[in-house]
Amino acid sequence: MASPFGTCRLNKPAPAAFATNKTLLLSPPVVSLPRQMKMRPQRKCRFTVNAAKELHFNKDGSAIRKLQNGVNKLADLVGVTLGPKGRNVVLESKYGSPKIVNDGVTVAKEVELEDPVENIGAKLVRQAAAKTNDLAGDGTTTSVVLAQGMITEGVKIVAAGANPVQITRGIEKTAKALVNELQKMSKEVEDSELADVAAVSAGNNYEIGNIIAEAMSKVGRQGVVTLEEGKSAENNLYVVEGMQFDRGYISPYFVTDSEKMIVEYENCKLLLVDKKINNARDLITILEDAIRGGYPILIVAEDIEQEALATLVVNRLRGALKIAAIKAPGFGERKSQYLDDIATLTGGTVIRDEVGLSLEKADNEVLGTAAKIVVTKDSTTIVGDGTTQEEVNKRVMQIKNQIEATDQEYEREKLNERIAKLSGGVAVIQVGAQTETELKEKKLRVEDALNATKAAVEEGIVVGGGCTLLRLASKVDAIVETLENDEQRVGAEIVRKSLSYPLKLIAKNAGVNGSVVIEKVCVQNLSCMP
Repeated sequence: MASPFGTCRLNKPAPAAFATNKTLLLSPPVVSLPRQMKMRPQRKCRFTVNAAKELHFNKDGSAIRKLQNGVNKLADLVGVTLGPKGRNVVLESKYGSPKIVNDGVTVAKEVELEDPVENIGAKLVRQAAAKTNDLAGDGTTTSVVLAQGMITEGVKIVAAGANPVQITRGIEKTAKALVNELQKMSKEVEDSELADVAAVSAGNNYEIGNIIAEAMSKVGRQGVVTLEEGKSAENNLYVVEGMQFDRGYISPYFVTDSEKMIVEYENCKLLLVDKKINNARDLITILEDAIRGGYPILIVAEDIEQEALATLVVNRLRGALKIAAIKAPGFGERKSQYLDDIATLTGGTVIRDEVGLSLEKADNEVLGTAAKIVVTKDSTTIVGDGTTQEEVNKRVMQIKNQIEATDQEYEREKLNERIAKLSGGVAVIQVGAQTETELKEKKLRVEDALNATKAAVEEGIVVGGGCTLLRLASKVDAIVETLENDEQRVGAEIVRKSLSYPLKLIAKNAGVNGSVVIEKVCVQNLSCMP
């Protein structure tokens, strides 16, 4: 075939694998380009410029003052959002509409100060907010205010000539001991209290509180609740039955419902492969059995090379096969774990070289079974047939043991997601609003409320409004006696004084004198007075 760009050659299809009333076509025609037409990306030149850095030795105390100014500027801005009468902050956006937020960590991320030293101070406190957000998902403003309090009180002491290293050790030991005391003061949250916990975190919005409580009641306390941006002005909740993950069909030619653009099969078999499928010939036995049995089949593999994929597509379009293919969820070790979870749910066996299972020798005995599968361009849902419940329960217990053994929050979150998917339910809250700006602000509120509720379920609840922090001050005296020297005891006193900062600010934001409120809180516990 002549071409102004060179010569193209048409590869002939390979012969059919076998002959039945439905013939399986192994290799569809493939057009290949001559070698000289392949384009190589051009290299880009990159230059690195190292800028000079300022050095500040703090001989006159100016460096610490600037750092503290940066801390105060960020904390004062974030602090206005604290409490039931906290105000919103409007953030400029270079692209799109402005943001109206009431979330401390979101505000903190937007702060960039002109003075480089002040900006370092702001970054230090921003790091505390980000860490709190990673661990608990809420409470970021409180952590910023506590940090501001410790820095304010600490700078006064250091300016008088105290050893900052020993003071820091005193602060760390006191904080660790107070966390243990806080755990003793907490109580397990009841199901009837979930709506209250969520509503308080969402600014006393019981519409949000009730929908989060309803979501958690439907999927269980360890279930997965996710958020989506809704299409209407109202909040909506729906539950996805079965195991769902973010992997859609590899090719739209697998679609069975062209109006909804989804693949949907009932009583479907699953082939699970923990590697790339390079050659369609490796699938001959599996596909032959599927044609003879007349059952649909879903292939879940690391990837499918173009030639093998084209074979599946052609046979699907010819009506020889009811088939679809998706990439396995996750990457690396997590991908293998997801495949094992799917195998447990469906009663199948994962094909992987490490255990001596080869794809070309596999037959229908390795296939799993699902009552129903639904595949969209972005996600896949697998509903088990209920015959593997005992194996699923054992798998869930294994994952729970892994949760207890890890101290990494991200890993715990992923393991909990796997449990929820195996248990067969994911609740999705669709956040609705009238405008894009309102939607972003509302979604942040719902996200904070959801995270606060999850934290409450996991670790319990205490009296809010800064009262519990204030009452922790009475525990500092016992901690002081365990410290090694006077400067560490000064660090403990710094923590004691900083514990009153959140309550003072909550009162201030509500237009009330903070000192008066603290006095009322401490009426029944005089030793809590900072």
